[in-house]
Amino acid sequence: MPEFQSRIIGTGHYLPERRLSNQDLEKMVETNDQWIRERTGIRWRHIAEDGVATSDLSVIAAQNALDAAGMKASEIDMIIVATTTADHQLPSTSCLLQKKIGAPECMAMDVAAVCSGFIYGLSVGDQYIRTGTYKRVLVVGAEVLHPFIDFTDRETCILFGDGAGAAILAPAEPGEESRIYSSHLHADGKLADLLVVPAGGSAKPLTHELLDQRQHLVKMKGREIFKHAVRMMAQSCQEALVKNGLTIDQVDWVIPHQANMRIIEAVAKQLGAPMNKVTVELEDMGNTSAATVIVALDRAIRDGRIQRGQNLLLTAFGAGITYGAVLLRY
Repeated sequence: MPEFQSRIIGTGHYLPERRLSNQDLEKMVETNDQWIRERTGIRWRHIAEDGVATSDLSVIAAQNALDAAGMKASEIDMIIVATTTADHQLPSTSCLLQKKIGAPECMAMDVAAVCSGFIYGLSVGDQYIRTGTYKRVLVVGAEVLHPFIDFTDRETCILFGDGAGAAILAPAEPGEESRIYSSHLHADGKLADLLVVPAGGSAKPLTHELLDQRQHLVKMKGREIFKHAVRMMAQSCQEALVKNGLTIDQVDWVIPHQANMRIIEAVAKQLGAPMNKVTVELEDMGNTSAATVIVALDRAIRDGRIQRGQNLLLTAFGAGITYGAVLLRY
């Protein structure tokens, strides 16, 4: 079976208009703007309006990506939605997105890798194109996280926001430079308890008692997460570079998960990448989980920082613990 290579032909994103600032959080929990900015680099985050679901944010991001690619939804062969905040327990958010954008009866699936979701989804789409199974794949990373955040816990409520991003993958033409070189995905389930929503699944179905205990909200061991996140992202990036015979000097942009400024700086230091080659977008969006990497990528494309022909190194980590990197030429 012949192997093709895939490339990104269009990207898009959407962040809700409503914003939650550090000053807003000062009124809700014991914290302050300076403390938050020094520890995270975040000034505000976007919050979806009541009644707006993950699929709703995904629709706008997907349409923006389709417009950038010069495509119609009717041309899509496969839809992948990476999210940990699905509209419903079932059906999948990808099927709801398919209906809302008017895509054909193509394959549609969700990917649950939390903050690594877009990296995982990009790799899955790439594999289907490499085998020649599909030619136009829509990959979305989207979250409406705020209903699952404990706004009495200052360690977590300062970090997270809502948003969505999307990319369209297509086969690279013969001789074309733009292509995905390789993806490198990992998980370490031994660390699963570092970042978890304890209740709401089959292990602990929701009860009034669990709701009262706030067990349906995110619980995080921040210091441990920091240590492993830096190591894991740097490790997967090095794996990608070695696989393709490149050095960090040959990478034009590193696009890391937008979780925390200190994590981003530590990963850049381990890689030997100067910060002027690292996309940093979390100041006005916070950690949007599966959406962060694709939102950061699309923003840098739209403002002209990222140009065709440049080498990009995407990396993320998330609950699970999941982590990975994708190296590509845009």
